[in-house]
Formats: sequence, structure tokens, C-alpha cells
Amino acid sequence: MKRIGGIIFNRLFMVALAIILQFSWLFFMLYDFSIRYTFVDIALRILAFILVLTVLNNWSNPYYKLAWTSIILMVPVLGIALYLVFGKSDLTKKTHARMEAVHEEVSKYLKTDDTAILALQKEDPDAAQQSKYINDWAQFPLYRNSKTTYFPSGEAMFVNMINAMERAEEFIFLEYFIIDGGEMLEAILNVLKRKVQEGVTVRLIYDDVGSIKTLPRNFEKRLKELGIECAAFNPFRPILSIILNNRDHRKILVVDGQIGFTGGMNIADEYINQKERFGYWKDAGVEVKGEAVWSLTTMFLEMWNYINGTSEDYFRFLPKIYNKKENPKDGYVQPYSDTPLDHENVGENIYLNIINRAKEYVYIYTPYLIIDNEMMVSLQNAAKCGVDVRIVTPEIPDKKLIFLLTQSYYEQLIQSGVKIYQYKPGFIHAKCFVCDDKIATVGTVNLDYRSLYLHFECGVFMYCSQAVMQVKQDTLATIRKSRQITLEFCQSRNIVITMLQSVLRLFSPLL
Repeated sequence: MKRIGGIIFNRLFMVALAIILQFSWLFFMLYDFSIRYTFVDIALRILAFILVLTVLNNWSNPYYKLAWTSIILMVPVLGIALYLVFGKSDLTKKTHARMEAVHEEVSKYLKTDDTAILALQKEDPDAAQQSKYINDWAQFPLYRNSKTTYFPSGEAMFVNMINAMERAEEFIFLEYFIIDGGEMLEAILNVLKRKVQEGVTVRLIYDDVGSIKTLPRNFEKRLKELGIECAAFNPFRPILSIILNNRDHRKILVVDGQIGFTGGMNIADEYINQKERFGYWKDAGVEVKGEAVWSLTTMFLEMWNYINGTSEDYFRFLPKIYNKKENPKDGYVQPYSDTPLDHENVGENIYLNIINRAKEYVYIYTPYLIIDNEMMVSLQNAAKCGVDVRIVTPEIPDKKLIFLLTQSYYEQLIQSGVKIYQYKPGFIHAKCFVCDDKIATVGTVNLDYRSLYLHFECGVFMYCSQAVMQVKQDTLATIRKSRQITLEFCQSRNIVITMLQSVLRLFSPLL
């Protein structure tokens, strides 16, 4: 059933079906001007107008509103059908209330470290203000007794992930957007099977729609037989699954509350280059040790208890003693999560704060570059003020239309002094910012509308920790393997490509 659902609720399938319906309706309107068809058409247009008023009254991004308004008014059948499936940028009131209740419950266990805040304020007021935003608006505190390590590829991080799980004594939490069968999944399950037999609690969350075409057959049954607890976020149910927009795009692994991982990697062989799909798959991630892991732990527990409608003793998962020798003060570390339910675009605002406060440089990894006016202006202004702004995108795309849309933003940025590079060996899936040898963030947040406004995301904000310079060094090494895009390249595209890009730009918030 899920395989069939994966086809039926595939975005391209739904768009194609809606277009067929729209053209069928136009055909009947032209073929038969009878009164009954005219009345139905008027009713449709009234419904479209009411729906547009609803769209304009919500809290979403103005470009998102503009795109939906255009398509609903121009082609009502197409627009209404697509909006009912993909347009709602919020869960139901009931589920919203349940998640809010769980969030308030978990937030009590996240304590602000005033000494860390004061120390950062003395060291760097700009960085302290960025940290304050995360603390006040994402409600995740700043930590000092933590250590970070950056991994420039999925396969490099996967070795450490397996080693960490092998050492687990109390619990292992995994939360991923995509799970696919293969060597990576089997290696993880082999470890988890042994740990369960040793008495370790193992819990796994996956996004049901994100994994709808990849999840192995009888996956949940197999996990249950292994003793692994499993939960699916916003599960697909035929006919009843209308709200498909909000997805759990986070990637989190936590072991014993002492060590955590996040980044771009899902659980599938291409992420560790055991399977080639789009050339070399360059991903990135970060390992966190020490007190900052508590934030990653609470992120997982909040999602777990929301899905299952449960509550528990959260302190059960808080390590009583941290090994200060193993985890010395390594700068400042602040894991954060972004939810589409609070109308606060944490992921985007963290990126904007980094860009707007940069003095020397900002280097960026992103697989997709689909940005709104605020992000465009910030990148342009930084470059115009002499900041070295560099963005690395893939040379080999995973989605060709999205890649054309990404390239449509190049010319405007390059004209302002932003340097754009395409990673020649293949596809870059990393999501990283690094700035002025001081600040970096590594996580799951792409530079596109879905990541910035619709998905549950996470990342790690770091100031003067060792991972910051590791991100910089990796970015410079990656740029040397990349092709710099010129204005000539942008301006030499044929007219068909240019026209297609213009159409894609119009509907970019919906892609």
C-alpha cells in the first residue's frame, strides 16, 4: 500500500493529475456553454477567491502566498487541488496543540547557562547576540563544556557513528528523514541488535513520506522482532493523508546522552558512497560530545512523545556526570531545532544573522539555492560591502528542474560580487555556513523554501570550537575541486532554458 501511495502522492503525479483535471474542465467549458457549467465555473472561482483570502491571511512567507495566489486564481481546479494536498503549511489544530504541550514539557529541562552567556558577551558581543536569538526564540541554550568534530563526508562520520553505538550502555536514539535498505542500514541494525540484547534502549524515528519509496518491506515488523522501538512521523494514510507539507527532515543520532551527531546524512548507501547515484556524494556532519548533547536528546524525545502521545521522566536520559577531561571547553556550542509550527523561521534567521554580521567572509554549502528576497539582499549586500561570499552547489544534480531553478539565481548574485561554485565530482548534499574563522553552523537546513519554512530541521551553531576551522578548511578544499560560475555562463543560456527558469521562479516557493 505504501509503495502505491508513494506513486499516487508523488508531487509530480499530483501536479500532472491536477493539470489533466484543469484542461479537462477548460475543454468542457469551451465545448458546452450551458448554464449548469457556467454556474459550476462561477462556484469554482468563488471558492478559489475564498481560498486565496485564506492564504493571504496566514503567517507564511509572502512569496509562498504570492505563488499560491497566482496558481489558484489563474487555474482554479489545478490550484485548489494542489493546495488541498501541498498548500497547508501547518498541522491540524489538534496535533498542533499536542506538539505545543510536549514542547512546553520538554522546555522545562533546558536550562540557560548564565555564565556561558556572560563569557561570550565579553569575548564577542556580535556572537553573543546571535546566540541570544537562538536561546530566546528557539529555546535552546548555549554550552561551554562540549566538544565538536566536523566530518567532511558521510563515510567519515559513519565510522564514528558505528563506533559510538558500539559503546552504548544505556540508550541509542535515531531520527532520520530517509531510511533505505542497503549496507548502511544493515550495519546499523547489526549493532542495534546486539545492543538491545545487552539491555540498551533503542528508539528510531523516521519520516513516513520521506521514506515512502525507500523503506524496506516489513521494516517495522523487523524492528519489533529485534526489540527496537519505532515511530513514524506524520504517517501516510490513503485518502486521509491530506497534509503532507510538514515533514521531519532532521537527522539525529544520540548515544547515552554523551555523544550526538547531526548533518546532511540520511540512512541510505549513497550518503556513504556505497552506491553511486550522482557522481561522488559529498555530505557533511558534526559530532558533539559533552553537555550540548542534551539539546539533541530533548529534540528527539520531544518528537518521540509527540508521535506516541506519551510522557516520561526526561531526567532519566540526562547523564549525571560529564567527563570534563574527555570533553574540555571547546569554544561555545549551541544545537538548535526549527519547527514550522511557531511561525519563527529559526533556520533562516540564523543564516541571515551570520551573513549580516560577517566582516571578512562567509562560505556556504547547499544542495539547493532557492531563496527569497531577504536572503538575496543579505547575500548581495554582504558581497557589496567587501565580504568574501562564496556558495558551493552541485555540478551533478539530483533533481534537474530544481537545479535549473538553483541556477536561475546565479546571475543576480554574481553581479553583486558573490562567487558561485559547482562541485565537479558530483552532488553536494552538505548544509554548512562558516564565517570569519569564528562562527559555523552544520545541520539539515537547505537554502530552499521547504527547509526554511515547512520542515522540522536542526543544526549546531558553534563559536570558536575546533569544528569551525575544520569546516573552513573543507570548504576551501572543495572549492579547489569546483568550477566557478561566470556571468558569461549565465548570460549564454538559450532562450528555452531562460523561459523555463522564469516559470520555475514564479512557483519556486511551491517546489
